[in-house]
Amino acid sequence: MVEIRQLVTFRKVAAVLSFTRAAAELNYAQSSVTSQIRNLEASLQAELFDRLGGRIQLTEAGRRLVGYADQILALVEEARAQVPGGGEPAGTLAIGTMESITSYRLPPLLEMFHHRYPRVQLSLRPSLCAETCQRLRQGTYDVGFMMEAETEHEGVETEVLVREPLVLVAAPHHPMAGPAAGPVTLEALRSATVLAAEPGCAYRDLFERELSAGTAEPFSFLEFGTIEGIKRGAIAGLGVSLLPQITVAEEIAAGELAVLPWEPPFEVFTQLAWRQGKRLSRELRMFIDETVRLVREEVPARSA
Repeated sequence: MVEIRQLVTFRKVAAVLSFTRAAAELNYAQSSVTSQIRNLEASLQAELFDRLGGRIQLTEAGRRLVGYADQILALVEEARAQVPGGGEPAGTLAIGTMESITSYRLPPLLEMFHHRYPRVQLSLRPSLCAETCQRLRQGTYDVGFMMEAETEHEGVETEVLVREPLVLVAAPHHPMAGPAAGPVTLEALRSATVLAAEPGCAYRDLFERELSAGTAEPFSFLEFGTIEGIKRGAIAGLGVSLLPQITVAEEIAAGELAVLPWEPPFEVFTQLAWRQGKRLSRELRMFIDETVRLVREEVPARSA
């Protein structure tokens, strides 16, 4: 007989292609994961994984089972959500996100969920947009936040939450700041020290493309690991930086950073995404609805 927990374990192993990692993420002993997979294979009379030394991969039977497992587990979640008396919303939502969104968009949402749905645990997983999309397709993340120029992504559904304005900033005493400095040109930026996040950040990559256009080599940034690090560097006069306006609003208001007269020729959008075709649990549907509501209520308030 096939058991639901065996399908849950199979789906996790199929997503991460590692018994060890699946055991860690499911809080099982590795021997328990191995036993469940073997019992499932015995019930189905088919091998689900090829074991190649220290690596595994899905067999043809395993690949076919993934789709059925997804449907069965989605129906189980739907039944739990829809059957009367299902109880208080509970469970864990794995959420892929990035620093700028976690720090500047999510606090009101996290606070609301903590107080309104105390049994729903939101597990935030830092990741760049490409990794978030991959994890959503694999089923490792339930939902993900992205800041990208593109609003359509293969294998995932997206809800555009807000256009994120980008601003070029520097310390007020920087040579490019102040009314006497005049408009900022690409030529001037190519000669400046530009502070940026690591590759993979959408607006950094778009900015690099602009600065590298027509040149023989990619533009070289002074890279920092975090937005806070970039801001501290800019305030200290180390260079200029292109950042989402929401991340530097306080520093601009306090006079620690100045907005330079340069309009980026590209846009990025904060988006919420989940796997295409995924049956949404009650908790995930609530999270999506509350996120859309809170972000769209907050944007007019910030603009007022």
